[in-house]
Amino acid sequence: MKPPQIIDSTLREGAQAPGVRFTAAARRSIIAGLAQAGVDEIELGAASPLHGWLPESVKEARAIVGSRCRLALWCRCKDEDIAFAAACNPDFLSLSLPASDRHLRERLRKDRSWARQTLARSVRLALSLGIAHISVGLEDASRAELGFVIELATIAAASGAGRVRLADTVGICSPSTMRKLVRAVKDAVSLPVGVHCHNDFGMATANSIAALEAGAISLDAAVLGLGERAGCCRLEEAAGYLALVLGNRRYKPEHLPALCQTVAEAAGRSIAASHPLVGAEIFTCESGLHQHGLAVCPETYEPYAPERVGGQRSLRFGSKTGFRAVALQLEKHGLHLEEHEIRQLTRQVRASGGAFSESELLRFAAAHATAPPL
Repeated sequence: MKPPQIIDSTLREGAQAPGVRFTAAARRSIIAGLAQAGVDEIELGAASPLHGWLPESVKEARAIVGSRCRLALWCRCKDEDIAFAAACNPDFLSLSLPASDRHLRERLRKDRSWARQTLARSVRLALSLGIAHISVGLEDASRAELGFVIELATIAAASGAGRVRLADTVGICSPSTMRKLVRAVKDAVSLPVGVHCHNDFGMATANSIAALEAGAISLDAAVLGLGERAGCCRLEEAAGYLALVLGNRRYKPEHLPALCQTVAEAAGRSIAASHPLVGAEIFTCESGLHQHGLAVCPETYEPYAPERVGGQRSLRFGSKTGFRAVALQLEKHGLHLEEHEIRQLTRQVRASGGAFSESELLRFAAAHATAPPL
Protein backbone atom coordinates (compact mmCIF):
# COMPACT_ATOMS: atom_id res chain seq x y z
CA MET A 1 0.00 0.00 0.00
CA LYS A 2 1.28 3.43 -0.92
CA PRO A 3 0.94 6.06 1.81
CA PRO A 4 -2.12 8.31 1.37
CA GLN A 5 -1.69 11.64 -0.36
CA ILE A 6 -3.08 15.10 0.26
CA ILE A 7 -4.10 17.19 -2.73
CA ASP A 8 -4.46 20.80 -1.68
CA SER A 9 -7.17 22.87 -3.35
CA THR A 10 -6.85 26.16 -1.45
CA LEU A 11 -6.01 28.06 -4.63
CA ARG A 12 -8.88 26.52 -6.60
CA GLU A 13 -11.73 25.42 -4.31
CA GLY A 14 -10.67 27.88 -1.62
CA ALA A 15 -10.56 30.74 -4.10
CA GLN A 16 -14.24 30.05 -4.90
CA ALA A 17 -15.29 31.00 -1.37
CA PRO A 18 -17.33 34.25 -1.26
CA GLY A 19 -15.17 37.35 -0.99
CA VAL A 20 -11.85 35.54 -1.37
CA ARG A 21 -9.43 37.12 -3.85
CA PHE A 22 -5.85 35.89 -3.64
CA THR A 23 -3.23 38.31 -4.92
CA ALA A 24 -0.24 36.99 -6.87
CA ALA A 25 1.98 37.60 -3.84
CA ALA A 26 -0.43 35.75 -1.56
CA ARG A 27 -0.55 32.83 -3.96
CA ARG A 28 3.23 32.54 -3.91
CA SER A 29 3.32 32.62 -0.12
CA ILE A 30 0.59 29.99 0.10
CA ILE A 31 2.37 27.72 -2.39
CA ALA A 32 5.61 27.97 -0.41
CA GLY A 33 3.75 27.19 2.83
CA LEU A 34 1.98 24.19 1.31
CA ALA A 35 5.26 22.73 0.07
CA GLN A 36 6.84 23.31 3.47
CA ALA A 37 3.94 21.52 5.18
CA GLY A 38 4.51 18.52 2.90
CA VAL A 39 1.41 18.34 0.70
CA ASP A 40 1.76 15.94 -2.21
CA GLU A 41 -0.04 17.95 -4.89
CA ILE A 42 -1.19 21.56 -5.24
CA GLU A 43 -4.21 22.38 -7.39
CA LEU A 44 -3.31 25.86 -8.63
CA GLY A 45 -6.62 26.87 -10.16
CA ALA A 46 -9.23 26.24 -12.83
CA ALA A 47 -7.86 26.02 -16.37
CA SER A 48 -9.67 28.50 -18.58
CA PRO A 49 -8.63 31.04 -21.23
CA LEU A 50 -10.26 33.59 -18.90
CA HIS A 51 -7.43 32.96 -16.41
CA GLY A 52 -4.58 34.29 -18.51
CA TRP A 53 -2.31 34.50 -15.45
CA LEU A 54 -2.24 30.72 -14.96
CA PRO A 55 0.66 29.76 -17.28
CA GLU A 56 2.99 32.16 -15.49
CA SER A 57 1.63 31.03 -12.12
CA VAL A 58 2.47 27.41 -12.92
CA LYS A 59 6.03 28.45 -13.81
CA GLU A 60 6.38 30.42 -10.59
CA ALA A 61 4.99 27.57 -8.54
CA ARG A 62 7.41 25.11 -10.10
CA ALA A 63 10.32 27.36 -9.19
CA ILE A 64 9.03 27.54 -5.60
CA VAL A 65 8.29 23.87 -4.94
CA GLY A 66 10.95 22.20 -7.07
CA SER A 67 10.43 18.45 -6.83
CA ARG A 68 8.76 18.53 -3.42
CA CYS A 69 5.21 18.22 -4.77
CA ARG A 70 3.21 17.94 -7.97
CA LEU A 71 1.34 20.80 -9.60
CA ALA A 72 -2.20 20.34 -10.90
CA LEU A 73 -5.01 22.23 -12.58
CA TRP A 74 -8.76 21.61 -12.42
CA CYS A 75 -10.56 21.63 -15.76
CA ARG A 76 -14.01 21.27 -17.26
CA CYS A 77 -14.43 18.77 -20.07
CA LYS A 78 -14.35 21.51 -22.68
CA ASP A 79 -11.89 21.36 -25.58
CA GLU A 80 -10.79 24.99 -25.27
CA ASP A 81 -10.15 24.64 -21.54
CA ILE A 82 -8.17 21.43 -22.04
CA ALA A 83 -6.04 23.08 -24.72
CA PHE A 84 -5.37 26.01 -22.38
CA ALA A 85 -4.46 23.60 -19.58
CA ALA A 86 -1.97 21.83 -21.83
CA ALA A 87 -0.27 25.15 -22.56
CA CYS A 88 0.17 25.67 -18.81
CA ASN A 89 2.11 22.40 -18.54
CA PRO A 90 0.86 21.01 -15.21
CA ASP A 91 1.98 17.67 -13.79
CA PHE A 92 -1.65 16.59 -13.35
CA LEU A 93 -4.88 17.71 -14.98
CA SER A 94 -8.08 17.01 -13.06
CA LEU A 95 -10.97 16.79 -15.52
CA SER A 96 -14.36 17.29 -13.92
CA LEU A 97 -17.65 15.81 -15.11
CA PRO A 98 -21.02 15.42 -13.36
CA ALA A 99 -21.97 11.87 -12.43
CA SER A 100 -25.49 12.50 -11.11
CA ASP A 101 -28.55 12.71 -13.30
CA ARG A 102 -29.58 15.80 -11.34
CA HIS A 103 -26.50 17.70 -12.49
CA LEU A 104 -26.56 16.32 -16.00
CA ARG A 105 -30.24 17.08 -16.62
CA GLU A 106 -30.92 20.18 -14.55
CA ARG A 107 -27.64 22.05 -14.83
CA LEU A 108 -26.23 21.00 -18.19
CA ARG A 109 -29.36 19.77 -20.00
CA LYS A 110 -27.43 16.65 -20.98
CA ASP A 111 -27.84 12.91 -20.55
CA ARG A 112 -25.72 9.90 -19.63
CA SER A 113 -24.81 9.20 -23.24
CA TRP A 114 -23.30 12.68 -23.51
CA ALA A 115 -21.35 12.12 -20.29
CA ARG A 116 -19.87 8.83 -21.53
CA GLN A 117 -18.77 10.28 -24.86
CA THR A 118 -17.49 13.55 -23.42
CA LEU A 119 -15.43 11.85 -20.75
CA ALA A 120 -13.69 9.47 -23.15
CA ARG A 121 -13.00 12.23 -25.68
CA SER A 122 -11.72 14.68 -23.07
CA VAL A 123 -9.27 12.25 -21.49
CA ARG A 124 -7.87 11.26 -24.88
CA LEU A 125 -7.59 14.89 -25.98
CA ALA A 126 -5.67 15.85 -22.85
CA LEU A 127 -3.26 12.95 -23.30
CA SER A 128 -2.78 13.77 -26.99
CA LEU A 129 -1.80 17.34 -26.03
CA GLY A 130 1.03 16.06 -23.88
CA ILE A 131 -0.43 16.14 -20.38
CA ALA A 132 1.18 13.13 -18.73
CA HIS A 133 -1.24 12.46 -15.87
CA ILE A 134 -5.02 12.75 -15.96
CA SER A 135 -7.36 12.57 -13.00
CA VAL A 136 -11.10 12.31 -13.57
CA GLY A 137 -13.31 13.98 -10.99
CA LEU A 138 -16.86 12.69 -10.84
CA GLU A 139 -18.96 15.55 -9.50
CA ASP A 140 -21.88 14.75 -7.19
CA ALA A 141 -20.82 11.09 -7.10
CA SER A 142 -22.39 10.66 -3.66
CA ARG A 143 -25.88 11.36 -5.10
CA ALA A 144 -25.33 9.53 -8.39
CA GLU A 145 -26.49 6.04 -9.24
CA LEU A 146 -23.62 3.78 -8.19
CA GLY A 147 -23.68 1.70 -11.35
CA PHE A 148 -23.21 4.82 -13.46
CA VAL A 149 -20.38 6.07 -11.25
CA ILE A 150 -18.59 2.76 -11.80
CA GLU A 151 -19.33 2.94 -15.53
CA LEU A 152 -17.75 6.41 -15.78
CA ALA A 153 -14.74 5.28 -13.76
CA THR A 154 -14.33 2.32 -16.10
CA ILE A 155 -14.45 4.63 -19.13
CA ALA A 156 -11.86 6.88 -17.50
CA ALA A 157 -9.51 3.95 -16.98
CA ALA A 158 -10.00 2.63 -20.52
CA SER A 159 -9.31 6.10 -21.94
CA GLY A 160 -5.98 6.42 -20.13
CA ALA A 161 -6.77 8.33 -16.92
CA GLY A 162 -4.53 7.62 -13.95
CA ARG A 163 -6.90 8.45 -11.09
CA VAL A 164 -10.60 8.85 -10.38
CA ARG A 165 -11.82 11.35 -7.79
CA LEU A 166 -15.22 10.94 -6.15
CA ALA A 167 -16.85 14.19 -5.08
CA ASP A 168 -19.30 14.47 -2.20
CA THR A 169 -20.37 17.76 -3.72
CA VAL A 170 -23.00 18.77 -1.17
CA GLY A 171 -21.49 17.00 1.81
CA ILE A 172 -24.24 14.44 2.45
CA CYS A 173 -22.01 11.43 3.14
CA SER A 174 -21.28 9.99 6.54
CA PRO A 175 -18.05 8.05 7.17
CA SER A 176 -19.90 4.76 6.67
CA THR A 177 -21.51 5.76 3.36
CA MET A 178 -18.20 7.18 2.15
CA ARG A 179 -16.46 3.89 2.92
CA LYS A 180 -19.12 1.98 0.96
CA LEU A 181 -18.79 4.29 -2.05
CA VAL A 182 -15.00 4.10 -2.15
CA ARG A 183 -14.93 0.33 -1.72
CA ALA A 184 -17.51 -0.21 -4.43
CA VAL A 185 -15.57 1.83 -6.99
CA LYS A 186 -12.21 0.48 -5.89
CA ASP A 187 -13.42 -3.11 -6.20
CA ALA A 188 -14.83 -2.50 -9.69
CA VAL A 189 -12.06 -0.40 -11.27
CA SER A 190 -8.29 -0.70 -11.23
CA LEU A 191 -7.72 3.07 -10.97
CA PRO A 192 -6.51 4.67 -7.74
CA VAL A 193 -9.42 6.41 -6.02
CA GLY A 194 -9.37 9.87 -4.43
CA VAL A 195 -12.11 11.89 -2.73
CA HIS A 196 -13.25 15.51 -2.57
CA CYS A 197 -15.47 16.01 0.48
CA HIS A 198 -17.55 19.05 1.32
CA ASN A 199 -18.39 20.13 4.85
CA ASP A 200 -22.10 20.98 4.72
CA PHE A 201 -22.79 18.79 7.76
CA GLY A 202 -19.39 19.18 9.39
CA MET A 203 -18.06 15.77 8.33
CA ALA A 204 -15.67 16.58 5.48
CA THR A 205 -12.48 15.67 7.34
CA ALA A 206 -14.02 12.58 8.95
CA ASN A 207 -15.34 11.43 5.57
CA SER A 208 -11.95 12.01 3.95
CA ILE A 209 -10.15 9.93 6.57
CA ALA A 210 -12.84 7.24 6.26
CA ALA A 211 -12.19 7.16 2.51
CA LEU A 212 -8.49 6.51 3.15
CA GLU A 213 -9.42 3.72 5.57
CA ALA A 214 -11.54 2.20 2.79
CA GLY A 215 -8.62 2.20 0.36
CA ALA A 216 -8.66 5.63 -1.27
CA ILE A 217 -5.17 6.85 -2.19
CA SER A 218 -5.79 10.58 -1.87
CA LEU A 219 -7.98 13.24 -0.33
CA ASP A 220 -8.61 16.84 -1.36
CA ALA A 221 -8.32 19.56 1.25
CA ALA A 222 -8.06 23.33 1.59
CA VAL A 223 -6.41 25.40 4.28
CA LEU A 224 -9.04 26.40 6.87
CA GLY A 225 -11.51 24.36 4.80
CA LEU A 226 -12.09 27.29 2.44
CA GLY A 227 -14.53 26.58 -0.35
CA GLU A 228 -18.11 26.76 -1.51
CA ARG A 229 -20.82 27.10 1.18
CA ALA A 230 -19.45 25.48 4.39
CA GLY A 231 -16.20 24.65 2.63
CA CYS A 232 -14.45 21.32 2.38
CA CYS A 233 -11.99 19.09 4.22
CA ARG A 234 -9.57 21.20 6.27
CA LEU A 235 -5.96 20.66 5.27
CA GLU A 236 -4.66 21.33 8.77
CA GLU A 237 -6.95 18.67 10.25
CA ALA A 238 -6.14 16.02 7.64
CA ALA A 239 -2.39 16.64 7.63
CA GLY A 240 -2.32 16.85 11.41
CA TYR A 241 -4.19 13.58 11.84
CA LEU A 242 -2.06 11.73 9.32
CA ALA A 243 1.15 13.01 10.93
CA LEU A 244 0.32 13.02 14.63
CA VAL A 245 -1.97 10.00 14.91
CA LEU A 246 -0.97 7.78 11.99
CA GLY A 247 2.73 8.69 12.03
CA ASN A 248 3.05 9.87 8.41
CA ARG A 249 6.37 11.71 8.39
CA ARG A 250 5.85 13.52 5.10
CA TYR A 251 3.55 16.08 6.66
CA LYS A 252 5.06 18.71 8.95
CA PRO A 253 2.45 19.85 11.49
CA GLU A 254 4.83 22.42 12.99
CA HIS A 255 4.36 24.50 9.82
CA LEU A 256 0.55 24.42 9.86
CA PRO A 257 -0.06 27.45 12.14
CA ALA A 258 2.01 29.78 9.95
CA LEU A 259 0.36 28.42 6.78
CA CYS A 260 -3.12 28.89 8.23
CA GLN A 261 -2.28 32.42 9.32
CA THR A 262 -0.99 33.24 5.83
CA VAL A 263 -4.22 31.99 4.25
CA ALA A 264 -6.42 33.66 6.85
CA GLU A 265 -4.82 37.04 6.20
CA ALA A 266 -4.95 36.59 2.43
CA ALA A 267 -8.61 35.51 2.53
CA GLY A 268 -9.74 38.07 5.10
CA ARG A 269 -10.77 35.37 7.56
CA SER A 270 -10.16 34.90 11.26
CA ILE A 271 -9.03 31.73 13.01
CA ALA A 272 -11.17 30.71 15.99
CA ALA A 273 -9.28 30.27 19.26
CA SER A 274 -10.58 26.69 19.43
CA HIS A 275 -9.77 25.82 15.79
CA PRO A 276 -8.27 22.29 15.72
CA LEU A 277 -4.47 22.15 15.59
CA VAL A 278 -3.90 25.87 15.02
CA GLY A 279 -6.25 27.73 17.38
CA ALA A 280 -4.58 30.09 19.86
CA GLU A 281 -6.24 28.52 22.92
CA ILE A 282 -6.37 24.80 22.16
CA PHE A 283 -3.71 24.17 24.81
CA THR A 284 -5.24 26.51 27.39
CA CYS A 285 -6.87 24.72 30.32
CA GLU A 286 -8.93 26.03 33.26
CA SER A 287 -10.91 23.05 34.60
CA GLY A 288 -9.49 21.42 37.72
CA LEU A 289 -9.92 17.84 36.57
CA HIS A 290 -7.96 18.42 33.38
CA GLN A 291 -5.31 20.53 35.10
CA HIS A 292 -4.68 17.71 37.54
CA GLY A 293 -4.25 15.25 34.68
CA LEU A 294 -1.93 17.60 32.77
CA ALA A 295 0.19 18.12 35.86
CA VAL A 296 0.80 14.42 36.49
CA CYS A 297 0.89 13.26 32.85
CA PRO A 298 0.17 15.60 29.89
CA GLU A 299 -0.85 12.68 27.67
CA THR A 300 -3.97 12.17 29.78
CA TYR A 301 -5.65 15.19 28.19
CA GLU A 302 -3.50 16.10 25.18
CA PRO A 303 -3.49 13.99 22.00
CA TYR A 304 -0.04 15.31 21.09
CA ALA A 305 2.56 17.63 22.58
CA PRO A 306 1.81 21.32 21.95
CA GLU A 307 5.31 21.75 20.54
CA ARG A 308 4.44 19.48 17.61
CA VAL A 309 2.35 22.32 16.19
CA GLY A 310 4.41 25.18 17.55
CA GLY A 311 2.07 25.64 20.53
CA GLN A 312 2.56 26.03 24.26
CA ARG A 313 0.50 24.80 27.19
CA SER A 314 -1.17 27.52 29.25
CA LEU A 315 -3.08 27.11 32.51
CA ARG A 316 -5.73 29.43 33.92
CA PHE A 317 -7.05 29.30 37.45
CA GLY A 318 -10.59 30.47 38.13
CA SER A 319 -14.05 29.24 39.01
CA LYS A 320 -13.37 25.77 37.59
CA THR A 321 -10.13 25.21 39.52
CA GLY A 322 -9.86 22.52 42.20
CA PHE A 323 -7.69 22.01 45.26
CA ARG A 324 -5.54 19.28 43.75
CA ALA A 325 -4.72 21.33 40.64
CA VAL A 326 -3.57 24.26 42.77
CA ALA A 327 -1.57 22.00 45.10
CA LEU A 328 0.23 20.35 42.20
CA GLN A 329 1.13 23.67 40.65
CA LEU A 330 2.58 24.96 43.91
CA GLU A 331 4.54 21.75 44.42
CA LYS A 332 5.83 21.92 40.86
CA HIS A 333 7.32 25.36 41.54
CA GLY A 334 8.70 24.56 44.99
CA LEU A 335 6.16 26.57 47.00
CA HIS A 336 5.21 24.96 50.31
CA LEU A 337 1.88 25.93 51.85
CA GLU A 338 -0.13 24.23 54.52
CA GLU A 339 -3.19 22.36 53.36
CA HIS A 340 -5.57 24.90 54.88
CA GLU A 341 -3.69 27.70 53.08
CA ILE A 342 -4.00 25.88 49.77
CA ARG A 343 -7.71 25.37 50.33
CA GLN A 344 -8.12 29.04 51.21
CA LEU A 345 -6.17 30.03 48.09
CA THR A 346 -8.37 27.72 46.00
CA ARG A 347 -11.54 29.29 47.41
CA GLN A 348 -10.24 32.78 46.64
CA VAL A 349 -9.34 31.79 43.11
CA ARG A 350 -12.76 30.23 42.50
CA ALA A 351 -14.55 33.26 43.91
CA SER A 352 -12.50 35.81 41.99
CA GLY A 353 -14.91 35.97 39.06
CA GLY A 354 -11.97 35.98 36.66
CA ALA A 355 -9.04 33.75 35.88
CA PHE A 356 -5.49 33.86 37.20
CA SER A 357 -2.61 33.08 34.93
CA GLU A 358 -0.06 30.62 36.25
CA SER A 359 2.35 33.44 37.14
CA GLU A 360 -0.41 35.38 38.94
CA LEU A 361 -1.32 32.31 40.95
CA LEU A 362 2.30 31.78 41.96
CA ARG A 363 2.77 35.41 42.98
CA PHE A 364 -0.30 35.23 45.20
CA ALA A 365 0.78 31.95 46.71
CA ALA A 366 4.35 33.12 47.30
CA ALA A 367 3.10 35.66 49.81
CA HIS A 368 1.76 32.77 51.92
CA ALA A 369 4.61 30.30 51.43
CA THR A 370 6.39 28.77 54.38
CA ALA A 371 10.00 27.74 54.36
CA PRO A 372 10.56 24.14 53.29
CA PRO A 373 11.63 21.76 56.05
CA LEU A 374 15.37 21.23 56.52
